[in-house]
Amino acid sequence: MALENTQIQDKLTETFGESVMHFRQERDIFTFEVSSDTITPVILFLKNEETLNFHFLTDLCGIHYPDSDVNEQFAVVYHLHNWVENKRIRIKSFIHGENPEIKSVSNIFLTANWMERETYDFFGINFIGHPQLKRILNMDEMISFPMRKEFPMEDSGRTDKDDRFFGRTPSNC
Repeated sequence: MALENTQIQDKLTETFGESVMHFRQERDIFTFEVSSDTITPVILFLKNEETLNFHFLTDLCGIHYPDSDVNEQFAVVYHLHNWVENKRIRIKSFIHGENPEIKSVSNIFLTANWMERETYDFFGINFIGHPQLKRILNMDEMISFPMRKEFPMEDSGRTDKDDRFFGRTPSNC
């Protein structure tokens, strides 16, 4: 019998109550939100519950919403896959903008190690309990986080990039 969205939702709400919310189907993936303080037990439950079997972390990434309420300025998104049923889910957890941090899941999924480091490197989200949270792609000396919306798209001091060379003029921008 195929794993249905209602089964996943029922198991999660039965176990975690209001910490799991906003269940919806978005295109071909079942999506829901989890409060940041319960993300680790929820992911552990999804992995260990024998009727769910989400044993594969496909992706983990960050999102920056600078115009949102300070409590929801950042989100960490997890994609899990159940290989047996070929079922994918997306979990979104919002975190505070002034001190963006969330518990690490690298002790649950070893693949989360590099994904959390990359998310830290580009968004500045601190993963509490990560074994070696440091920059992975950018220079260690870098003091900003380039995927945050306040990071400038181009270096205003560069003279080698003229918009006219790229088909961009003030009239068609």
